[in-house]
Amino acid sequence: MTTFPNSPRLVRGGMVLLNIESAEVQQIISLQITPETLSRSLQLQSVGEGGTRSQALRLTGPAVETFKLDAEIDATDQLEFPDQNRDATTLGIFPQLAALEALVYPTSDDLQANNSLAEAGILEIAPMETPLALFVWSKNRIVPVRVTDFSVTEEFFDPALNPIRAKVSLGMRVLSIDDLGFAHKGGSLFMSYLQTKEGLARKAARVNLATLGITGLP
Repeated sequence: MTTFPNSPRLVRGGMVLLNIESAEVQQIISLQITPETLSRSLQLQSVGEGGTRSQALRLTGPAVETFKLDAEIDATDQLEFPDQNRDATTLGIFPQLAALEALVYPTSDDLQANNSLAEAGILEIAPMETPLALFVWSKNRIVPVRVTDFSVTEEFFDPALNPIRAKVSLGMRVLSIDDLGFAHKGGSLFMSYLQTKEGLARKAARVNLATLGITGLP
């Protein structure tokens, strides 16, 4: 990493967890090393093949968007300065991995509470609701997501078998107003995300038909 004083500060991607009721930030998870690639896919939501001709161009809702990234977590640099990074010397990268894995686990308190309700004879127990997760990848991409796929490959370990390097594969599905509704905090964040897309699209360079090698349409 360059130490040139005028070099730009590197912005990292990551996750922000919000309390659903208060919309307060509960936790910020920063990706230690920004992945070199981010894969995205968008699945169209339209009337479909069974629709009439008048509905051929009608969309039924926002496209279903998914993200896929592979991130690296490494404690090697921290281990060079043990006095300043005591957690790394005693735990390796367990804390960073645990923070990411918590995205796909209900809390132990929630599990215990539901178990208590079941033992009290309550038959209908609502599924446990997790904090709202936001995927942040620059100021132009702040979007509510649900983690759909998570895998970890731990590569190196210290003498106590704490992992000191790992690769994390993370898959996410964007939660739109179809999932959350307009009144939900996540719904308003999705709308802001969509409006940002529309604003960026308007900034795209305008071209004429000659650019495509034609002078007009048939």
